[in-house]
Amino acid sequence: MSPKTYRCLCGATLEYRQDLEKESGGHTPTWLCTDCRTPVPGIVAEQLRHQHPS
Repeated sequence: MSPKTYRCLCGATLEYRQDLEKESGGHTPTWLCTDCRTPVPGIVAEQLRHQHPS
């Protein structure tokens, strides 16, 4: 199965956990693009953070 990717609004391709930044706060964390700090949808972030580079 090929890895899931997400194209951020800034143009960055997010594929792995290291492409995300966790922002703690309320009951659930907010995941942000490491390049521009734009929020990434929660379901997409959960999928990406469980992928590992080959």
